[in-house]
Amino acid sequence: MEKRLVLAIALSLLVLLTWSAFSPKPQPIENKEVAYRDSQLSPSVSSINQGSAPVVLVAPAPVDIKETLKFTQDTREIIFNPAKAEILEVVFKDKLEHRLPLKHGLLSDGNFLFKQRSVTKDSISFVYEDQSRRIIKRFKIPNNSYVIELEIQTKNLSSKPLTFTPQLILGTLDLSAKNPHSRYQDIFLGGKEKTMHLAAGKDFNSQDVKFIGLRDQYFCAILEPSNITLNAYIKKLPTQESEIGLFANETTLQPGIQIGHFYKIYLGPQDLKILNSIKPEWTAIVHFGTFDIIAQVLLQLLGFFHSLVHNWGWALIMLSLAVYFLLFPLSIKQMRSMKEMQALQPKIEALRKELKDNPQKLNKEIMGLYKEHKVNPLGGCLPLLLQMPIFFALYQALIRSTVLRGAQFLWIQDLSAPDKLFVLKHSLPFLGNQINLLPILMAIAMFVQQKISMGKTTGDAAQQQKIMSIIMPVMFGVIFYQMPSGLVLYWFVNSMLMLLYQFRINSQK
Repeated sequence: MEKRLVLAIALSLLVLLTWSAFSPKPQPIENKEVAYRDSQLSPSVSSINQGSAPVVLVAPAPVDIKETLKFTQDTREIIFNPAKAEILEVVFKDKLEHRLPLKHGLLSDGNFLFKQRSVTKDSISFVYEDQSRRIIKRFKIPNNSYVIELEIQTKNLSSKPLTFTPQLILGTLDLSAKNPHSRYQDIFLGGKEKTMHLAAGKDFNSQDVKFIGLRDQYFCAILEPSNITLNAYIKKLPTQESEIGLFANETTLQPGIQIGHFYKIYLGPQDLKILNSIKPEWTAIVHFGTFDIIAQVLLQLLGFFHSLVHNWGWALIMLSLAVYFLLFPLSIKQMRSMKEMQALQPKIEALRKELKDNPQKLNKEIMGLYKEHKVNPLGGCLPLLLQMPIFFALYQALIRSTVLRGAQFLWIQDLSAPDKLFVLKHSLPFLGNQINLLPILMAIAMFVQQKISMGKTTGDAAQQQKIMSIIMPVMFGVIFYQMPSGLVLYWFVNSMLMLLYQFRINSQK
């Protein structure tokens, strides 16, 4: 029974790792001029219910983007579509280049084409004017700051009242299978009473929100209105995309009257220290799923170790040591229970041969044997189950950790990517064109551990143990092969510690 449960747990773990390993991987992006075409979007009108009356939201009209404007700073480059005063994407250049596509970022009054613009070293302004209104969008973009201020002024130039619905799109998320980052995308909404993390692929609306945000694996965008209460919406588009934005109640401007709306925007990494220094409420966007609390504690501990050794690789090793010794009592109980079970295997095998035609009596005799020797058949599995939340939390934390991007350790150039000891000219089956050493070492350590922990059994049980001692390390090695080297480093150190203690257990009489 214990073997089946351990196998079930291992297979559950493999499902999680397989999902990550075989999902599309980010591909290197060449540094070329940005070219976009918005022809897939239709100029249809959508409505989102607010109370009893629908509020009409106008989708962006199709437009060929013939010109882009690059606003370049030390750590990032913001690429605008000047015709519609929208942000197409943000390119971060702090360690490794990373692109956060917004497509229609901060688009307002999407069916207008802005005619004028003015650019300084820390601001950019767009102006639209016709017979009825003048719209000025002014972005204040200080250098070496992830916070942008946006002011949108609307003035009624006509002799009649002007009625419109203020709307601002934060961004459009690509949910298609061709997007390698789609599995990391979600939406963040800060209400008056609580914050929510929402799936991007479902329609949603909420009244009186304080701020909204979207994120990918490492970076995020947050939008907060300063002087107006707005409602948030998520709209699933027919192009396998989702749009997130804010809208207000219908506003009427009398002739000659001007109104201004102000917003604070964050475009930067999902870094708790940075977000907390700007606005503590925004740190809630850094979320790691079901075991978020455990993941946050582990990341804080990792940061503490880094402050001691000033290297993220050594910090990961120290974290692995800390978690191992924290769970040491459970590990001891698991290994000792497995050793006690192995000691009973010859007697259990004898009972199986003797009572092979009487399964009910066989089960009764085996349970009696457990009771006689005071062995709990689940004693080795319960500690393993208790350790699963920590592993899942750590997996989520490290897979999205911004601090590991570009971090070097020994031969590893980037702890957020496979370790790439060698790059081959030709691809190999399962391995691709690179030799990653850490997953291979980890698989070897697992194989040795399983070999020395195998009991002295005969017959079918011995054959099953032999097969599993080969299959499990190979499967883990293949699945971990394309994992971030930081995660593999943690797991390899843990495997080595388990192996060393297994030697000690086996040496005891």
